[in-house]
Amino acid sequence: MSGADTSAGQRVAAGEAVAMASDLIAFDTSNHGDPHARGTERPAAEYVAGRLADVGYDVTYVESGAPGRGNVVARLTGADPSRGALLLHGHLDVVPADAADWTVHPFSGEVRDGYVWGRGAVDMKGAVAIMLAVARRLRREGVTPPRDLIFAFVADEEAGGWYGARWLVDNRPDLFEGATEAIGEVGGFSVTLGSTTPGSTTTGEDVRAYLVQTAEKGSMWLRLAARGRGGHGSMLHDDNAIAALAAAVARLDAHRFPLVLTDPIRALLTGIADITGAPFDEADPQAAVDRLGPLARLVGAALRDTANVTLFDAGYRSNVVPATARATVDGRFLPGREEAFGRELVEVLGPRVLAEWDTLPPVGTSFDGALVAAIEAAIEAEDPGARVLPYLLAAGTDAKSFQRLGIRHLGFTPLRLPPELDFSALFHGVDERVPVAALEFGTRVLDRLLRTC
Repeated sequence: MSGADTSAGQRVAAGEAVAMASDLIAFDTSNHGDPHARGTERPAAEYVAGRLADVGYDVTYVESGAPGRGNVVARLTGADPSRGALLLHGHLDVVPADAADWTVHPFSGEVRDGYVWGRGAVDMKGAVAIMLAVARRLRREGVTPPRDLIFAFVADEEAGGWYGARWLVDNRPDLFEGATEAIGEVGGFSVTLGSTTPGSTTTGEDVRAYLVQTAEKGSMWLRLAARGRGGHGSMLHDDNAIAALAAAVARLDAHRFPLVLTDPIRALLTGIADITGAPFDEADPQAAVDRLGPLARLVGAALRDTANVTLFDAGYRSNVVPATARATVDGRFLPGREEAFGRELVEVLGPRVLAEWDTLPPVGTSFDGALVAAIEAAIEAEDPGARVLPYLLAAGTDAKSFQRLGIRHLGFTPLRLPPELDFSALFHGVDERVPVAALEFGTRVLDRLLRTC
């Protein structure tokens, strides 16, 4: 194939991707992070299983450690069984959404103004729909890919994957037998660079760069507690648990962890400098990041560890000083920084605060090899002149679980985006939406990739 694939098969796949994204969003698979609550993913998982089965896939449906935690896995046999299989994975759960804040209902899946709207459009039911549409096309057309392809659509990613990918890896590794590489979220989306980039010296046409995730931060969820002397709210108190914890989290909020320039961010900023002509000084990477407009939010968070207070719980009556106050912190640390990050947190929080935490490790791989070359070729075929650049994701994905099986991971779910769209703000944001044209583009690129990789 050369140029855009305009075949009837591609038109069908593109239409299916849009329709299935809308259908999947309409399933409210909100993950509230309660490990004791019944899972919400089963209806969406059954929908996915049906779409795969009706084109002939042998589908495995399994609930991962708790009722309703639906997962679907299917395999397409490749031409060379001696080659390592490629795993394509996406998650079916989403973070909650308050309909009162939205332009459209977050679980409508409405198609309006060239976008599919709703919670999960970006993270990541739109990407699941692309994978599903391409999987259906390959099977429908009797394509034998170069290597085995494993499609996995899983639960609980938004709460760390303990009842999703992590459970499957620990309890059903047979489903991923032979897999050596994987692609999933968050990468493959375009950013427009060049003459419109602040600080650019380029006078020619803008260039789209597609960012491929080669690394991601580790995750640390902290449970904080401060204890004091409880009593009547009318009395004098010099040992108030709420005040002690509030002071500690205020210190944490004001604290800035040290700047660290990792290899993927160095490569990204070097590539952006090459495209735009805007200088990149390794001694001051923040200056380069500050010129990136909306992209600065995404890249800037990958320059240092972060720790953000997300929950605060204390008290039970207006006239009672409680003996205990609690808070939750979302911590993310760069590769190689786990021990230093933990020590720094304890120091900033101070001796009055007790801290416990769970962690998931960082992920990283090099930006080279046959799979990267195939990604670059697939992008070039559909968007001539575009560049492909690596980056480090400040958040976390199910790659943390799948790497336990020795699987190399790249974040790549291709989307060609309009330059005016602030894509990073849509993750877990209000009015989450994905362009219809981006879903159609993604089906073309992924189809090319899976036929050649």
